Amino acid sequence: MNSHHESLEAVLIAGPTASGKSALALELAQKAGGVVINADSMQVYHDLRIITARPTPHEEALVPHRLYGHVDAGVNYSAGAWLADAGRMLAEARAQHRLPIFVGGTGLYLKALTRGLSAVPPIPPEIRERVRARLERDGVEALHGQLAERDRASAERLKPRDRTRIARALEVVEATGRSLTDWHREGLPPLLPQGTFRALFLEPEREALYARIDARFDAMFQAGALEEVANLAARKLDSLLPAMKAHGVPPLIRHVRGELTLAEAAAIGRADTRHYAKRQFTWFRHQLPDFAWVKLDEARGWLDRAGARS
Repeated sequence: MNSHHESLEAVLIAGPTASGKSALALELAQKAGGVVINADSMQVYHDLRIITARPTPHEEALVPHRLYGHVDAGVNYSAGAWLADAGRMLAEARAQHRLPIFVGGTGLYLKALTRGLSAVPPIPPEIRERVRARLERDGVEALHGQLAERDRASAERLKPRDRTRIARALEVVEATGRSLTDWHREGLPPLLPQGTFRALFLEPEREALYARIDARFDAMFQAGALEEVANLAARKLDSLLPAMKAHGVPPLIRHVRGELTLAEAAAIGRADTRHYAKRQFTWFRHQLPDFAWVKLDEARGWLDRAGARS
């Protein structure tokens, strides 16, 4: 590997939609001899180039881009499937001595990449609520005692006052009859353990971001987003498939069917995208606190200091 990223196995660039991530990843890849690997759950779909703001064919020709548009919209693609694909891309980048640059706003993908993927099945809401109610009523020490009876290994590993993790361990054993430790043994380990990557979250100013989202939506129409969605609608796929729920797709399909005007559909699409951006800020702050939050104009300096280029 080039001397300047021997110690650095990967760079992760996250951030809300329309924050400038893809352009930053492209710039870094050009300078560091990198490969851009998609970590956005909607940009994987072949049918949705324009409405998901995938890199353009021109941008994709400048440096290698991987995992963009490689899945058919009829497929129910998952974080586990992405992790398997990402593992292959990571191996390819290492074999070619290229710096892997993961870019995208899908927190679940980036969390799986750096923390591994749990095999724990979804916990029924009624069990979760029951455990939370007992936590409020009886206090954290009582729950820690109950956990020690059901799952001694987890109880010993956790601090006796760690409310969130104690409740989580208890709800898992109550819902599944198995300990969290058992489930984790069956999960997938992180492809990029702590210390092997640099991760940043682009933090644009909110109002400027919302203006960019609105402007980008208008630009998508100019670029043919409506035709793209009309072609997708013509496939008559199950409306519950992930690709059918991409931001902007459901209201535009309703427009294609004559249920909404184009202006109404666009307004819903813009509002949905703004709400999504807001949720991305919150999710990353709570779920991936090890990502450094930086402004776009500070990001290049941050990457320099992180040793991502010579």
